[in-house]
Amino acid sequence: MTQPRFITLEGGEGAGKSTQARLLAKRLEGLGYEVVLTREPGGSPGAEAIRQLLVTGETDRWTARTEALLHFAAREDHLARTIRPALARGAWVISDRFVDSTFAYQGIAQGLGEAAIKTLSALVIGEDMPALTLILDLPVDLGLSRAHRRAGADNSAEDRYERMDTTFHQTLRNAFLSIAHTEPQRCVVIDAASDTDDVARQIWHSVTSRLVT
Repeated sequence: MTQPRFITLEGGEGAGKSTQARLLAKRLEGLGYEVVLTREPGGSPGAEAIRQLLVTGETDRWTARTEALLHFAAREDHLARTIRPALARGAWVISDRFVDSTFAYQGIAQGLGEAAIKTLSALVIGEDMPALTLILDLPVDLGLSRAHRRAGADNSAEDRYERMDTTFHQTLRNAFLSIAHTEPQRCVVIDAASDTDDVARQIWHSVTSRLVT
């Protein structure tokens, strides 16, 4: 089961998910909706504390299983304290990443396997899947170039995943495209290599054609 006012943005590093999530939230707010803009890992105080364990430090600091468990621990808190209360009061929720990232990063690119992620998803998420997942797709070299520029401009240490090798990121891209192919009723692939305004237009078309009437 999916939640009709729950939208997630997915994709590799540097795809522009955070920017597009903000633009989409602003557009929905312009129609008079309450919108909760959130992110993973993070989105609640407990989940934000776990985030620091995942996005900083050496690339090999965790096993794939440990990493997946940390993501799901953060997700449990995020759902309980942010997502479910917002949906219950009638707000829209837009999340920069959700469970598809765990499938792609830990399940596929880090080799844990889909079965473990599905088991954890059933336990933690249950029926609270997004109604629409926008997968922002672009070539790996372009995405990493954008991500490195952003990290330099922000002086951010949250670059653990960006520092993983190119093979990892290509596997990641293929994993997201495979998810979209497997679940076309929920997922839409967006050409994120375009400029910001064009990507926003693609996203708004997808949202209005599927969810907003």
